[in-house]
Amino acid sequence: MKGFRRAAAAAFPHTIPVLVCYLFMGIAAGLMLSSKGYHFGWSTLMAASVLSGTMQFMGVELLAGNASLLYTAVITFLVNFRYLFYGISMLDKFKQSGPLRPYMIFGLTDETYSLLYATQPPEGVSPRWYMFCIAFFDQLYWVAGCTIGATAGAFAFFDATGIDFVMTALFVTILLDQWKYKRGRIPSLIGLGATAVCLMLFSRENFILIAIIIILTALTLLRSKLDLQNEEGQA
Repeated sequence: MKGFRRAAAAAFPHTIPVLVCYLFMGIAAGLMLSSKGYHFGWSTLMAASVLSGTMQFMGVELLAGNASLLYTAVITFLVNFRYLFYGISMLDKFKQSGPLRPYMIFGLTDETYSLLYATQPPEGVSPRWYMFCIAFFDQLYWVAGCTIGATAGAFAFFDATGIDFVMTALFVTILLDQWKYKRGRIPSLIGLGATAVCLMLFSRENFILIAIIIILTALTLLRSKLDLQNEEGQA
């Protein structure tokens, strides 16, 4: 276990920003689920088994709206489709994981991917345990946040009205950050335009699925142009 302890000590400082983000967002997700009348234990179970912040927020509304299993499955697939590309780019790194590879695949979130891609284990630290510790710490933070939030909602009678806006606020912040760079404006406009049109044409229960399909199709068709624009922006 000496190799694990050294890897944990090396990985932890890199995960502190994720700790702050996941803890507070997890609390918000837990409060949302608790406010819908679900036992606080469900929040912990969902956080440990789903490990997708976006889907956990959306899942609360899907559960509350009695969405069908098929609709939920399709939404989950489309929302998390980006992880397919994350996984492909991590194939070489994950070969070093050995028996830990299934967990590494499961634990691949946006933030974990960023840390695994951008950081390297120090000399003398096992790459396998280093990558595992980053993924494990990140998941631990999310589970802890969701558990704290759900428990507070269940026993402290916390008024969770408006707490669901935290995800909207996060996406608006990301959008504004991308808008500062010209290469990020076309995807942003596609997302905003498709969502607005679908909201006007379809019911509030169904527009999200249709909008996601349109956005995914548009970005796929424009991929070559967007890649070229991205390369020019980095030049």
